[in-house]
Amino acid sequence: MTGRRPAPLTGSSARPEPQGWGVAGVFVSYGKTVALGDVSLAAAAGQVTAVVGGDGAGKSTLLRCLAGLISPASGEVRTPGAARIGYLPGSSGIYPDLTVTENLEFRAAAYGMAPAQIRARAAEFLDRTGLADVPDRMAGQLSGGMRQKLGVIAAMLHQPDLLVLDEPTTGVDPVSRSDLWWLIARAAAAGTAVVLATSYLDEAERAATVLVLDGGRELAAGTPAQIVAAVPGVILVSPVRPAGPAAQRAWRRSGEWRIWMPRDSPSIRSAQQVQPDLQDAVTVAALARELRLQPPVAGADSRGQDGAVRDCGVRDGGVRDSGSAGQDGGGQG
Repeated sequence: MTGRRPAPLTGSSARPEPQGWGVAGVFVSYGKTVALGDVSLAAAAGQVTAVVGGDGAGKSTLLRCLAGLISPASGEVRTPGAARIGYLPGSSGIYPDLTVTENLEFRAAAYGMAPAQIRARAAEFLDRTGLADVPDRMAGQLSGGMRQKLGVIAAMLHQPDLLVLDEPTTGVDPVSRSDLWWLIARAAAAGTAVVLATSYLDEAERAATVLVLDGGRELAAGTPAQIVAAVPGVILVSPVRPAGPAAQRAWRRSGEWRIWMPRDSPSIRSAQQVQPDLQDAVTVAALARELRLQPPVAGADSRGQDGAVRDCGVRDGGVRDSGSAGQDGGGQG
């Protein structure tokens, strides 16, 4: 996978021009809360771009900008126009009182597709995702995974130039998740620029490019390999929590302690160096930002005021949860 805009781990002051569809330097505020602050993203035809972040990071706000549902206070948004955009909101975006077939016919007809076109286009998608057996079932009676698959099919049925998917795989079963990624891959293979929001870093690793948001601002950007390569220093793994200043740069993962050691840091006994992955890289970026905003205190450890060990909100298959840009229900996810 090749990157469109290499970027340092913690972002860059040089803002790129949009290449194809995307945004450049956008600002969005809700009252005094900055939902997006100077965020840029390029969505190339035939590629998947993942927007990663915890609740309130700004993912949904960014996707709504791309879908033309909100306008930023400043910055540039370049999209193909409403008729050439497919959009899946945070919900499945389907009508529960319509059947599977009726949902697809209603959505596709809004884009000017004839009934014969709809049937031909939908047949393969429905068969591959297990929905061909329930064409007359009310959408409200479908499982969560089936509703999500129906929503993605409806969004991509008219072969849009830009497909915007807001957390399509959240909360679905493994089989549905695999089916959803098949649909996403098919859309990209057909030349569609796909932008999806996700909280799962293992999904982000499948994308051509990744944008990590934290508190409405860019935390990391580039290809997964570029983000990992930009980690400053090394990552150590230890069976025990480190003491002293290193505790501020440590987090638990899979039953072990991982420790970020910036360049020229003293070594730690009993700790071994490991090759970082995308989850490590995002954790380090979050730690680096936190430690710059709040300088470490000599002798401090990684316990918060309540005595709980800080883990930076990163989980296997997940991402750091910031929450500093508001809740998803406020349109700032």
